[in-house]
Amino acid sequence: MRVLMLGGGTVGHWLADMLCRKRHDVTVIDIDPNIVRRINSELDVKAIVGSAAQSTVLFQGDVLSTDICLAVTGVDEVNIVAASMAKALGARRSIARVYAPAFSDLSTFDYRQHFNIDSLLSLEQLSAVTLARAIRNPDAIPLEHFARGQLEVYEMDVCPSSDAVGKKLRELKLSGGMRVGSIQREGRKWLASAEDELHVGDRISLIGMPEAVEAARSNFSTTSDRRKQQRIMIAGGGETGFHLARLLSSPDYRLTLLERDLDRCELLAKLLPDATIVHANANRRSVLEDEGGGTADFFVACTGSDESNIMAGVEARELGASRVMAVVERPDYANVVGKLGIDRVVSEREVVARQILGFLNEGAVISQTRLPNGKIGVYELEVSDRTKVTCATLADLPLSGRCLIMGIQREGFIRVPNADDILHAGDIIVALIDLDHVDEILSLFNSKSS
Repeated sequence: MRVLMLGGGTVGHWLADMLCRKRHDVTVIDIDPNIVRRINSELDVKAIVGSAAQSTVLFQGDVLSTDICLAVTGVDEVNIVAASMAKALGARRSIARVYAPAFSDLSTFDYRQHFNIDSLLSLEQLSAVTLARAIRNPDAIPLEHFARGQLEVYEMDVCPSSDAVGKKLRELKLSGGMRVGSIQREGRKWLASAEDELHVGDRISLIGMPEAVEAARSNFSTTSDRRKQQRIMIAGGGETGFHLARLLSSPDYRLTLLERDLDRCELLAKLLPDATIVHANANRRSVLEDEGGGTADFFVACTGSDESNIMAGVEARELGASRVMAVVERPDYANVVGKLGIDRVVSEREVVARQILGFLNEGAVISQTRLPNGKIGVYELEVSDRTKVTCATLADLPLSGRCLIMGIQREGFIRVPNADDILHAGDIIVALIDLDHVDEILSLFNSKSS
């Protein structure tokens, strides 16, 4: 595929190298002549000097025939404007990297929709999502990157005292704002259907709007069945630590966040009212002892320094933390951290690479990923005009057992559909698809109706 990379700094250079090795046709634009010379000499790509926010430069990069434009300069505003221009000038897909949380906050303004950008990617937020998923549900459906993150996923076990035991899903009075997405039993995971009967110990995924998912949890467990509140200690209050704390802000977790910068602590205290913010250096053993690092169910080091994260993780492990995770970028540290007692390492580059590769698709597919422990894919699909899926209600489409539509984005709003819904051209949907039937399901979105 033809990829236009706007920005050749650390992230842009690394992504260009990765995509080039996977045999994609990559063009890089950067305003710094030294960076362009370096890229031209080191990588098998075409590099051009110029501003990513100028149309004439984008035309030099052959934006008209670009399959995907990745705006990854060091300036959020430039990335947003450049990605928007690239999409308007002919790029099939456009993605902008952002750092400031404000650009991802839909409660104030939807930058993605306003500028017609397919996705806003934050390396820090993606890392936080990966860490949060490892804490909440290691095998959970990764919907945080889809439907603008407005759909919530919660995985839980069906408990013996649940009224749902022995009943089919269609017999349960569940809110229209959520659905049971998948069922896992005895090592097998499959798409849930209305005729599925729930058994004790089944692991199910609830997917939908946050309020509806929270309300539905009581159908499958009682208060006494729910696990005890877990203690989470986060070392580092930068963007990754902030996003992680916000993702875990619920009664299920007791959050303590350590940050050495006083001004940042004051800001975090306002943004995270449910977390305990401590002004302290997480690398000091005495601090971890005083704040209860040894009793943490999860200790997560994300200070921005590989060495500091490793040191803090080692100290927390020695003090008795149950699980230790750290953000580590340097690949040469990968073989070391496991030997030091760190259970999980997350790399921003690896996380964003998986996300970018998920966008390199053709036809109706915007992005895709695969669930662990099963043959189920998560697809974000664009509904085009006069495709077969716009000709009938969801109940009448040949989807049963093969595809489950979890969310519809229409005119900027996300909702969970019901059986009587009809898809419209321009809709973007999130669907779980049985990978044994993916070709025939995607053909419904790609083929024209007769």
